[in-house]
Amino acid sequence: MGKVLWLSLLLILGLIGSQVYPALVGDAYETTRFWVQTVTLICLAFIMIHVGYEFDIDKRNVRQYGWDYVVAMTAAAFPWLFCAMYFMLVMPQAGGIGSLDEWKNSLLLARFSAPTSAGVLFTMLAAAGLAATWVFRKARILAIFDDIDTVLLMIPLKMLMVGPKWQLAVIVLVMTAMIWLAWRYMHAIKIPITWPWVMGYSIVIVAACSGVYEGSKIIDSKVPIHLEVLLPAFVLGCMIRRPDPAGAASGGGDHHHEQDPSEARVSGIISGVFMVAVGLMMPPVKQALAQTEGSSIPWGTIATHVVIITVLSNIGKMFPALCYRREAHWRARLAVAVGMFPRGEVGAGVLVVSLSYGITGQPLVVAMLSLALNLVLTGVFIAIVKKLLADPRALATPSSKPTP
Repeated sequence: MGKVLWLSLLLILGLIGSQVYPALVGDAYETTRFWVQTVTLICLAFIMIHVGYEFDIDKRNVRQYGWDYVVAMTAAAFPWLFCAMYFMLVMPQAGGIGSLDEWKNSLLLARFSAPTSAGVLFTMLAAAGLAATWVFRKARILAIFDDIDTVLLMIPLKMLMVGPKWQLAVIVLVMTAMIWLAWRYMHAIKIPITWPWVMGYSIVIVAACSGVYEGSKIIDSKVPIHLEVLLPAFVLGCMIRRPDPAGAASGGGDHHHEQDPSEARVSGIISGVFMVAVGLMMPPVKQALAQTEGSSIPWGTIATHVVIITVLSNIGKMFPALCYRREAHWRARLAVAVGMFPRGEVGAGVLVVSLSYGITGQPLVVAMLSLALNLVLTGVFIAIVKKLLADPRALATPSSKPTP
């Protein structure tokens, strides 16, 4: 757990920095934030390419992936709905309970609670030595589907804010095409997988997604085409051919690049930089406080709201614990659910989108602080997963144990 502790400290350091550096850089804040975001995305792409490289699809068992998507959809939808209802019923702002503006603002703002940070989750589980477990393999599928579903659910929300736009249909078509490519060319393309090449791929992916975003702003600045780097990076990893066909056949993935000391060292550095960068992506709470109506905010009340929202958002991730009874022991299923708790760069991005639409008030402050609290607790969540899997029954295969 030493690596988990170290990565947790780096994450907390980044969180502290996110609240300090805006005052230090002054007018250069937007430029600095752009580079922080760029570094975050490059590191995320690097991580996700390796995740895709070790990923396998059993084309003989397509129905299982359909069920996985349903489970992942609940993990993305339940936290969102729980938090949105809380914001609407307990912390109404824009026009009061039941108003259209209140519904729109609450539904958009609550999306921060939905996406599991795939990059943070995979980095921490691997650091905890759990990369070879059923929990890691299942969490890998669910977290990726979770983020895909988060992007898809953002589309109707954006339609509520700006109306139906053709750019939103383009996003769906591009995502569908990428998923088809991963399916059709699974581990079929022979290109290098050593770290300098993967870093190059990551930079190209981030540059392409940023180029599409900036180019589409010229056409319509209100509704640009925003493609998350997570999916194209993962798809590219899925398409890269492995040198050892036995690795794909066994379903266990090929970890040869991690066995090389230089590869492991670079991966460790990338993971550390990523954790700091994710923390730095947190929007300044001071900015949200300055926009909040009212001369003073009772911090005791704010703290209570933050704890409740954090609990609600994580309860919403618990549905996977009720599933997969034929695949794993209840400890492993619970470990998957807890493993879905970590939030990160995607949730912070939702908060930035909320700010861009002019959403202010106490719910925004609560959402920011809740995201920060969840980030701080990431190491605790991974420790709980590790504890759950310490029991040998949690690691038993379905064929060697009865279904609980």
